[in-house]
Amino acid sequence: MRRVYKRQGLIAEINITPFTDVILVLLMIFMIATPLISQNNISVKLPEASSKGSQRDSKQVLITISGEGIIYLENQLLTSKELKNKIDSLMINDVNTSVIVAADQSCRFQDVVRVMDILKDSGVKILNIATKTKS
Repeated sequence: MRRVYKRQGLIAEINITPFTDVILVLLMIFMIATPLISQNNISVKLPEASSKGSQRDSKQVLITISGEGIIYLENQLLTSKELKNKIDSLMINDVNTSVIVAADQSCRFQDVVRVMDILKDSGVKILNIATKTKS
């Protein structure tokens, strides 16, 4: 008796599991690295003013509004709702906290007004607008 062997056909599949693993690792690296890169370099072009204000000795908090309308509180990226919650908690701890708003000269006035409304609702009494002095 003669045995008949079947020849197996060529399997032409691509295994994408290693590729998927590499993509997921890269995604995690970018998700971790992106906030660290954008937090340290918030460049804001301040408007010019001829008068120079005095600074008080109370606790100061810096709010930065970029040209695209992105809000930062002490270099931490926040939404409007998160900003409201943070300012509320700061005002509970110290009622005399002063807030400095550094808005880019190219940002929309609507973004500045929205932040000022949040500050007013939170009970901020000392509000300063950051400017650079004219040369």
